[in-house]
Amino acid sequence: MDLYIEKKEYIVKSAQKLFSRFGFLKTTVDEIAKSARMGKASIYHYFKSKIDIFREVVEMERKVIEREVNKATEEVKTPQQKIKAFVMTKMKYLQELTNIHSVLKEDDLDHYSSIRRIREKDFLGEIELVKSILEDGVKKNIFIIRDTNLAAFAFISALKGLEYPWTIKIPSLEIEKNVDTILEILFNGIVKR
Repeated sequence: MDLYIEKKEYIVKSAQKLFSRFGFLKTTVDEIAKSARMGKASIYHYFKSKIDIFREVVEMERKVIEREVNKATEEVKTPQQKIKAFVMTKMKYLQELTNIHSVLKEDDLDHYSSIRRIREKDFLGEIELVKSILEDGVKKNIFIIRDTNLAAFAFISALKGLEYPWTIKIPSLEIEKNVDTILEILFNGIVKR
């Protein structure tokens, strides 16, 4: 691996720990340099600003979640299991990867266009994944959905509203019970048959 890339990755990993512990606003480039055992000027050789470092950290975490969600959904067979695997894996990694979680929930970061792009990329990627699962369910005659794009959009939008309370206030076992209940409503509806 190229020495330049190695150094850059080392800075990102050092910064990840600091951002996780203190948050974006309270972490300084001086602290990142000290943690990476480099001079502040060296940090600026690799990154233009603190937000550029943070963006790299968040993008790295987003890729971890994306990879793990894809792996989890590929390991199960039915569309119902895939939806559950998607939600449970996403929640698990949001609890572990605090920087991406802060980007997805904190309004303080709204004015950074690179952060808005990461949020949008995350949102659209999740819609596409859920849409493909729903389309597979429709094709297999498991789901009756007129508009899979709208259904995926609604599902991901609802999930985004649950991410913060679930990842901060609720233990994993309770999240799984909540997911089962919500998926039961999603799959079976609320109308008495």
